Amino acid sequence: MIGITLGRYFFRRYAVITFWIFLGMFALVFLIDFTELSSRTSGLPGFTFLSALGVSLFRVPMILLQAVPFIALFSAMATLISLNRTYELVIARSAGVSAWQFLLPPCLGAFAFGVIIVLLLNPLAARGFSQSELLETQIRSGSSNKVSAFSAPWIRQKTEDSDTIIGARAVLNQGVELADAVFFSIDANGDIVERRDARHAYLRDGYWELDGVRRMRDGAKVETLAEDRVPTNLKPEFVQERLARPETIPFFDLPSKIEVARSFGLRANAFAMQFHSLLALPMLLVAMTLIAATVSMRFARLGQSATMILGGVMAGFLLYVVSVLVRAFGNAGFVPPYVAAWLPVVVALFFGVTFLLYKEDG
Repeated sequence: MIGITLGRYFFRRYAVITFWIFLGMFALVFLIDFTELSSRTSGLPGFTFLSALGVSLFRVPMILLQAVPFIALFSAMATLISLNRTYELVIARSAGVSAWQFLLPPCLGAFAFGVIIVLLLNPLAARGFSQSELLETQIRSGSSNKVSAFSAPWIRQKTEDSDTIIGARAVLNQGVELADAVFFSIDANGDIVERRDARHAYLRDGYWELDGVRRMRDGAKVETLAEDRVPTNLKPEFVQERLARPETIPFFDLPSKIEVARSFGLRANAFAMQFHSLLALPMLLVAMTLIAATVSMRFARLGQSATMILGGVMAGFLLYVVSVLVRAFGNAGFVPPYVAAWLPVVVALFFGVTFLLYKEDG
């Protein structure tokens, strides 16, 4: 059995390597995002260096969430490779420590890393992304009041008087605030009778409150209004289900959002998929650690470092692609969300354990 001192040493090595890889990934993502954002918005009147810096800083945690499985994979590979090159794993094996015993600290470290991501980074990323959308909207205010049918979210509401199609360039405050919004009023014959463009639209009780409105009706001259209202019977829960990105909902708020959405007859598949994906994340990182172990523990002796590392990266990438694909089925309702979230994790765990059993125990 691995001793407490040796186990803590392996755990500490994994934690330190994970911290530095995470920090390096943060810096790399921030530089890329800041450069790309500056190139797109530097010509706008509302652009300042500090505003662009703030947008990137708030947005980086959300991007890092997508890279967490690869951070766990690279951390486990780097830890095992470093221990192998210094012959520490060889000494541990000669002392009677099996592969399962010295893999226990990295697996515990991966699980703890996943818990930290779910409990700390996810709420921070959700709120930070909403704040970045708000800051970017302020930068673009007055310069990008154009809504693309291909990239903007759209929703249709029906009232007693007419139907209204609503679109927006950006969705803020979890769906109840729209930036650079457009409202098309449609009559009973399906013809557009009125269009309203607004800098901001806020969902209130029974109506949309519009600010900075440009109204066009039946080909007449454009009318500019400081404020306007559009009647609605939409509830915030329905709008959030249709417009809000599940990633912008903090982990602790997801269960209540799912329950309320389902009470209105909505499926809430996207929110449920996000919730179960976060629940499965710690075990996904453990699976990534086992995949890293299958290609990292013997490469020094066999002299196949480049091939083995590439194989581990490809295996981790395949697991990530399968997870994203199954998640799409879960969001669409073809597969129950809990099945879509846990199936790739379980399959990867069985693969890693089976491969290690074959290699280590014959």
